[in-house]
Amino acid sequence: MNALVANLSNPTRILLIIAVPVLAHLLVILVRRTSSRLIRAMPESSFAKARTFTGLLTSVVIFVLYFVAVGLVLKEFGVSLTAYLASASVLGLAVGFGSQGLVQDVVTGLTLIFSDLVDIGDMVEISGQTGIAESIGMRFTVIKNHLGAEVHIPNRTISNVINYPRGYVRCLVDVTLSNDPDAAKRMTEKIHAIVDTAFEQFPGLFITAPSSEGIIKTSRGKAFLRIKFRVWPGRGGVLETTLKQEIVASLNELDPNYSEWMVAVNYEVEKKKIPLTFRDFPQKKS
Repeated sequence: MNALVANLSNPTRILLIIAVPVLAHLLVILVRRTSSRLIRAMPESSFAKARTFTGLLTSVVIFVLYFVAVGLVLKEFGVSLTAYLASASVLGLAVGFGSQGLVQDVVTGLTLIFSDLVDIGDMVEISGQTGIAESIGMRFTVIKNHLGAEVHIPNRTISNVINYPRGYVRCLVDVTLSNDPDAAKRMTEKIHAIVDTAFEQFPGLFITAPSSEGIIKTSRGKAFLRIKFRVWPGRGGVLETTLKQEIVASLNELDPNYSEWMVAVNYEVEKKKIPLTFRDFPQKKS
C-alpha cells in the first residue's frame, strides 16, 4: 500500500491528501444523520437513554474518523504514525489528569441512565434538590423545582436519589368537627375559606388545588373534615404550622375549647397496600 501511494504522481497524492479529510467529514455527517434517525425511531419512554447513549457512541466514532484522517494526512507529509500515536497518547494522558471531574460526570451520568433510577418527568430529590427531571445528560442532570427554575446538577455531585412515584406527596389534614350539625357546618365553611386562602397565598407549595373528602365519621361517632393536598416533597411545613395554627385560631372563635390536637396532619408518598387477612390465605380441607 505504501509503495503504491509512493508511485503516484504529485497531483494525485495532493488529491488523495485532500480526499481523506473530505471523506472523513462525509462519514461524520452520515454517522450523525443515522444516529438522529435511530433516536427518533426509539420509543418515547427510552428516548433520554437512547439519546445519551447514541450521542456518546456518535462522538466516539467521529473522534476515531477524524483521528485516523489526520494521521493519514500527516503520514503523507513524512510524519511517522508511531510518533503521532505516541504524542496523542501523552496528550490524552495529560487531558485525562486535567479532566477527572469530566470523567466522573460521564461515568455517573451513564450509571444514572442505565440503572433506571430516574426517567424524564419523574418527581425526584437529587443531592438535596427537589423537582421534576427535565433531562439527564453526560455532564449535568437538570430538574425543574417548585419555582419553575431549572437546576443543573453536576453528575459527579450526585450522592443519593429519591424518586416519588406519585409525582407528589399527599398530605391529609383531618380537622375534628363538633357533633352539632349547625356548628359543624359553620366550622366547615371556615376551614374551606382558610384552605382557599392558603392555596392563593402559597402557589409554589401545591401541585394541584386542594380537595375535600367531606365529613367522615368514626366508629365512635366522632366527625372530622378531611382536606387532601398534593404538595411538593419537603414543602409541607407550611401545612404543619401556618395552616394548622390558622384553623385552630379560627375554630376557637366558635368553640373556646378547641385545641391543636384536634387538627392532625399526615403524609402519604405511595398508595398503601391492603394488608392480607386470615381469610385471604387458602385453608386446608379437613
